[in-house]
Amino acid sequence: MHRRNLLIAEAKHSEMTDRGAHPDKGPGHRREPGGDASATQPRLADVARFAGVSTATVSRVLNHPTAVTPQLRQRVHAAVDALGYVPHGHARALASRRSNTIGAVVPTIDNAIFARNIQSLQARLFESGRTLLLASSDYNYERERREVQSLVERGIDGLFLVGEAREPAVYQLLESKRIPYVNTWIYREDSLHPCVGFDNLQAAYQIGSYLLDIGHRSIAMVAGIMQGNDRAAERVEGISAAMADRGVRFAPGHLVEHAYEIAEARRAASRLLASPNRPTAIACGNDVLAFGVLFECRARGVNVPRDISITGFDDLDLAANMDPPLTTIRVPAAEMGRRAAEYLLARLDKTPIPEKTELQAALVVRETTAPPPELVPELT
Repeated sequence: MHRRNLLIAEAKHSEMTDRGAHPDKGPGHRREPGGDASATQPRLADVARFAGVSTATVSRVLNHPTAVTPQLRQRVHAAVDALGYVPHGHARALASRRSNTIGAVVPTIDNAIFARNIQSLQARLFESGRTLLLASSDYNYERERREVQSLVERGIDGLFLVGEAREPAVYQLLESKRIPYVNTWIYREDSLHPCVGFDNLQAAYQIGSYLLDIGHRSIAMVAGIMQGNDRAAERVEGISAAMADRGVRFAPGHLVEHAYEIAEARRAASRLLASPNRPTAIACGNDVLAFGVLFECRARGVNVPRDISITGFDDLDLAANMDPPLTTIRVPAAEMGRRAAEYLLARLDKTPIPEKTELQAALVVRETTAPPPELVPELT
């Protein structure tokens, strides 16, 4: 019944297009804007004849590509390309009640770690014949709500989100429309929402513990702005918890929040380095902040790691190529995008899949960290 409805919708659209444009020219003709040239619009049946398959098979390839063999998909798509056939999206959506589009709202597209994440998400969706619609929220809950509303109005079948904390209206809208969604970049076993990600608190705890293990007690943190960003808040909580377990706290002025920008990080580092109570280590909320701190240290002639240790969070490609290479947390960004796509696809196909998937974020020790100067014996 589903295939029959789809074919009827496609056929009606093609027939209306052919007859509605220029009835005086006869069926199958239309006038191009600004000229008298006419061209025949290829139909679903034309693609089927060209590929040597049934119209039902063409429909399956276009709407449920994973249900057919790769060889058959290639054969039908070759016919589509050769004829220049363009399926009518509205007709397909009416027949299948699916738009074959997935929405994603990320905090920013001005960060390479989200680019890697979204690229993996899109690649997996493309394999399944879905299209990605992307929006950014600029770490603003109200803007995120509006972007989600807009995507829902455009008929998305599922939604990829970053983090868990947001306006309740977002969750209410998705649940009322029965649109599957998944939170990413965060994992909580007791969450009320599906999630694919890692424990930010535990990952940051690794960094704090490592710095304490090699002897640091005067630790500062340049964090991301925590308002509107539960991941940034959990990273601060993780560093603080590691310090508290060793009886250490942030000194006054040693915990600062800044936007994820190199210039902002340099300003923070400038104040910390000029402080009479200068820290021996600076943990940063992400790699971009760590790069800014490193640049400011170099500008001031502060040797890293001899005079001060620096850590990041994300493991961007540049991190391993800095001078010196950056100690950081490696985030499974690509795997997270792929697994989030698989969760949404499984929900749409009504196949079983766990509601929560925990991935691991690993500490990568490189050359920006060392014991504090007072613990390093001077060479004589």
